[in-house]
Order: sequence, then structure tokens, then C-alpha cells
Amino acid sequence: MAIAGEVDVAISDAILEEIERVLGTKFKWEPDEIREAEALIRGVAKHVDPKLRLDVVPDDPDDNRVVECAVEAGSEAIITNDKDLLRMKRYHRIKIMRVGEFLRQAPVRDG
Repeated sequence: MAIAGEVDVAISDAILEEIERVLGTKFKWEPDEIREAEALIRGVAKHVDPKLRLDVVPDDPDDNRVVECAVEAGSEAIITNDKDLLRMKRYHRIKIMRVGEFLRQAPVRDG
């Protein structure tokens, strides 16, 4: 959906760093695979530099970076499978939901 331009995606340096770390350590991706993934993400996502620092995810402080990015980007939703973020359900006007829930709510486009 993001590649097709149907949804806008926002990313920050802190989130990119976390993605790179997880792909390398948890999923054992090779450095060239990680660089390719980063290039793809940078190609479809709007880069934001959050100015606001938040402390709203007490069980996983690193997840605050995701909320900061969403706030800076003016996002309507955070799409995630992260249990600590999902537990919040929303942050002010930003909904926090699973991918499946988002897809069920997405309007159907004639292609």
C-alpha cells in the first residue's frame, strides 16, 4: 500500500536504527540485505525529525520514538504488532492498531 502510494508512511532515524538492529540481531539478516531494506523504506516513507520527546510507553521506553514520529508526522494511526504500543489503543487522536485491523478499515480501491 505504501509503495503504491495508497498510504503515507513516516519514519525517523531512531526507528530506522531500531529496524536495522532487529533485522541484524533477531533475524540474522546480512548487512547488504539490511541496506536494501533501508533503501526501500527511505524510498516510500516520509522522513521526520521529531522535536518532541515523549515518555508515554512505560513498559518499553524505546517505543516512545514511534509515538514521537507519529506525532511529528501528523499521523492518523500507528500500525504495529508491538504489544506495548497496542495496549495504549491510542495517543491523543492517533489510533494504535494491528495490521489486520488497519486493512479491514482501509477503503477498497478499484484498480
